[in-house]
Amino acid sequence: MSEHLTRRARLFRRVVLPLTALVLVALGTGIALAVDHGPHKGAARNPAATSAGSAPPPTAATTTPTTAATPAPPTTTPAAQPLAGRVVGIDPGHNGQNGANPSVINALVWNGRANETCDTTGTETDSGYTEAQFNWNVAQYLTSDLQAEGAHVVLTRNSNDGVGPCVNTRAQILDDAHADVAVDIHADGGPASGRGFAILEPVADGTNAAVITSSDAFGTIVRNTFAATTSMPISTYDGTAGFAPRTDLAGLNLTTVPKILIECGNMRNATDAALLTSPAFQQLAAKALAQSVTTFLTPTS
Repeated sequence: MSEHLTRRARLFRRVVLPLTALVLVALGTGIALAVDHGPHKGAARNPAATSAGSAPPPTAATTTPTTAATPAPPTTTPAAQPLAGRVVGIDPGHNGQNGANPSVINALVWNGRANETCDTTGTETDSGYTEAQFNWNVAQYLTSDLQAEGAHVVLTRNSNDGVGPCVNTRAQILDDAHADVAVDIHADGGPASGRGFAILEPVADGTNAAVITSSDAFGTIVRNTFAATTSMPISTYDGTAGFAPRTDLAGLNLTTVPKILIECGNMRNATDAALLTSPAFQQLAAKALAQSVTTFLTPTS
């Protein structure tokens, strides 16, 4: 019995133990292989993972989208300024405080042909709206319109709460400015039954001789444009077909630049007065004068 156990023990040592060791080695290799597969499973779960030796995934700082540069705004072409470099003279007739200063405005000045008073108060509507205020308002609208077209505007007065200046001084201001064209803005105090606007034009007297033809041409443009742009008719009582040559006004006698005087309507006529006191009409009057200036100074070939 003991001999049999001894043989079995020897057999166990020779066969079973080596086989057990072999199994354990095999099992150890399998475990190692299973461990080696770990990262690859991770790659299947996380597409961002990389194999050994590859560059690491970018950080949040490098993956933040770069905002495209804001394109420069398109270059805009400035609005056409057909009167750039041109000088336009505006004489808003009378002044708001003339009536309170008779000793000043009644002084006599030379108008190129004879003496006349420095200035007058101007006329007014039956309700008391003054010509001086109308003239000033239109001059302001006209100044804005002309400046928008690039013109340099020269005014003979800078408010409606002053006195004068005298009519000969007004002419001198515009002459000294070498205006390319000038307009004297007025409203008439005619018969209550009469309606409409009129263009007063200079008559040659020596001082203004060189600008008679150009003043006539400008006057024609103003007459046609004013009639087409505003609702004011051509005068039914002043001049002929809207034109009235005058020899008794310093502003026309002493001018050395192309110039006309416009009576924009009759303040003593109820229908005209309703228009003349309206801001809408005043703006239209200014628009018509601005268009006339532009047409005169930018003739088409």
